[in-house]
This record gives sequence, C-alpha cells and structure tokens, in this order.
Amino acid sequence: MTSFDLILKGGRLVLPWGEENADVGVRNGRIVAIGDLRTSDAAETIDCAGLHVLPGLIDAHVHLRDPGDPKVETLATGTRAAVLGGLAAVFDMPNTAPSITDRERLDWKRGYLEGNAYCDVGIYVGASKKNIAELAELERQPNVCAVKVFAGSSTGDLLVEDDASLEAVMRSGRRRICYHSEDEYRLQARKPDFHSGMPHRNHMVWRDVECAFLGTRRLMALARKTGRPAHILHVSTAEELDYLKEFRDVATVEVLLNHLTQTDEAYDRLGGYAVMNPPIRDERHLRAAWAAVADGTVDVVGSDHAPHSRAAKERPWPDCAAGLTGVQTIVPLMLDHVNAGRLSLTRLVDLMCAGPARVYGALNKGRLAAGYDADFTLVDMKKRRTIEESWIVSPCGWTPFAGQSCTGWPVATIIRGQAAMREDEVLGAPRGKPVAFR
Repeated sequence: MTSFDLILKGGRLVLPWGEENADVGVRNGRIVAIGDLRTSDAAETIDCAGLHVLPGLIDAHVHLRDPGDPKVETLATGTRAAVLGGLAAVFDMPNTAPSITDRERLDWKRGYLEGNAYCDVGIYVGASKKNIAELAELERQPNVCAVKVFAGSSTGDLLVEDDASLEAVMRSGRRRICYHSEDEYRLQARKPDFHSGMPHRNHMVWRDVECAFLGTRRLMALARKTGRPAHILHVSTAEELDYLKEFRDVATVEVLLNHLTQTDEAYDRLGGYAVMNPPIRDERHLRAAWAAVADGTVDVVGSDHAPHSRAAKERPWPDCAAGLTGVQTIVPLMLDHVNAGRLSLTRLVDLMCAGPARVYGALNKGRLAAGYDADFTLVDMKKRRTIEESWIVSPCGWTPFAGQSCTGWPVATIIRGQAAMREDEVLGAPRGKPVAFR
C-alpha cells in the first residue's frame, strides 16, 4: 500500500490540462501522485468533496510595508491576511522604509521573512539612479522575483523617469523588469492645474489616459531598442491594452483586480478609499480589461495591496495617500467574477498561478503537477459571504470592498503540504519560506 503524508480526497482538481475529479498525494512537501488513491493511506486526509482544488494562488504584487509602519502593515500581518484570503505566495514590493535596493537590505529581508511570514514570499529589488550598476548582480540573488522600476509616481529614491536612466537600467542585467508606467513629466507639468480640496474623481483626470499610455509607449520603445523583456504592472487603459498586443515579444501584462471590479463611481462613494495609482477609470476601460483577459493579452492579475492609515486616506484630495488594500480580498472577488461568468476557473488559475510562475520564473509553483510544491487553494464555489472589515487582519483595518457580497470563497490554504488556513482559522506558526526563481 502506498503511503503519503497528505491526501486531498475527492476534490475537483483544476489541472493544466483541464478539470478532473481526482485525489492528490503529497510527500515531503511535494505533489507525488494525482489519480485514484482510495487504496493508499496517509498521515492526514482532507475530504475535498464539493470543493475545487486549485494550485496555491499567487498575488505577485503586494506592498507589505515592512520595514515601515507596523500600525499599517507588517510582513506577518500581510501574509496572515494572504493565507486567510486563500493565497499560498505573495511577491513583495521594494518601496519600504528603507527601500530594498542593495545586497545588505536584501539579505536582511530574506532572513527576516523566515519565522515571520505565513505564506511563501518572493522579493522585489528596487531600481534607483544610484544602484543601476549593481542591478545585474542583485537580480541574480536568491529569492529575487524581479527588479521593480518606478518610471512615475514613486516614493523615496526609487524614481527612474528619464530615458537615459531607464535605458541604463535595461542594459544592466537580463531578467524581466517590472514597471510602474506613468509619465512623470506629464504628471508634474499638469500638477499646478489641481489644488487641495477638489473632488476625488480629479485623480483620474490628473493621472489621465495619456499619462499612462505615454509612459508605456516610451518603455516599449526602449525595451525593443535594448531587447530587455518588460512586465507592465497594473495596466489601466484600453489604449495600453490594445497597444501592448504589438509588443508580445518583449512585454507581458498585469491587470489589477481593482481595474476589473471598480469604475469611477467609486470616487463619489468611497472618497480617498478609491484613490490609487494608476487610478480607477470609467466603464470603457473596465470593459477593455475584461476583453484583454478573454483574448489572452493579460498574463497576471494582482491586487497591488498598498495599505495606508485611515488618517492618510481621509485627507483632502490630492493630499490623501494613494493605494488600496487587497491581499485578503482578491481571491473571493475573483471567484465571484468566475461565478458571474466573466472568466473560467481555469483562466483564473492561469492568471494567478501559471502566469506569475511563467512571468517571474518561479520554481515549482503555480501548477498542480507531480514534482511541484504541494501548494493548494481549496475553494467552495457555492459559498456566499459578504466581505466585512471585521475580517480584515491588516492593522490599517479597512477594505474598499466592505459590504460586497461574493459567491465563491477560499476555505483552506495549504503550503508545501501543511495547512496554513482552514475555515477562517490560521493554523500554526509562520512557516513561509522565500520563493526560488530561475
């Protein structure tokens, strides 16, 4: 009789080749068998009848603010939120305080996350005008998912806005670079047109379509010139999505849950709690984002989880902080989109498992297949639940999706064969590890 550490029994598996009813056998933190395992035994068996078994979902775009302000977020609270929301791994951005821009800070963060992270974590390194020469070496360090470039709208010293510096970054190394694409020159030139106390919807007027589209056109010209692959984060406009179809040789595309879910009505309803960069836009761009999901233009969907204190969000526009929470709510909201018929469960897995693994080169993640890490997100596609702020564990304590009802909910998160969450309960000590990348 074959013996396993864990068997997931009787679930509906979302496999790379389609959905099947089957069991999964786990040994030493890896998937070792998929099929009919009724004659096998295991130290632990989880009955998955009535549930869908997904590969462990990945949010490849989060800001956990650590080091920074623990009253807003920490690595521990942010990854706790992640596993409660059904995520097995997150990739954490570098614009902390101080930023992750050199070997010393990278080594510190790698060591710090073990014993503090509840899920597995990939680490971004930030590009600045001061560390361009070191980027080729930094991107090859263990557990680095990518170099992140803020070509517009940056904090601290991470702004790289001019073509000469951007080209120099692209020539330092070879792995895919991730970009915040807004044109800083247009932002600054138009800033005097706006003043404190104006309605929040002016955010999408200031940071308009041309601001994003111009930034992306500049980046694509440089990517083609240098041959350096690019990943354009949080693409928010119909114009960019159409344009990027012509650059698939050098570009991959991320769209945020927010730009698939919210439109400009949110400014009137939520005020500062709808302000993010690039901004939430009108219905035309939301429809374009869903069309780009349907035709394969979009490679990854992320949350851009970027918490701030309530006080910072409630200041008048444009003085209010830009950024929305999302790491705990992205999975329920995307499952609700599946139930609404906007995408299939297979496409969701592609966008939040295989897509991040492919774009970033994550090893042994993103796929239900023998030999891969035994990471699973178990979901009940019939469960109905309303998102409540009392459920949010980030210290900032708020979500722009409070009161939104979802059909489909994560009921367990399993990481390397060990349950990190079941039925809203976080289990055990933080066991997250750094993600490995090729």
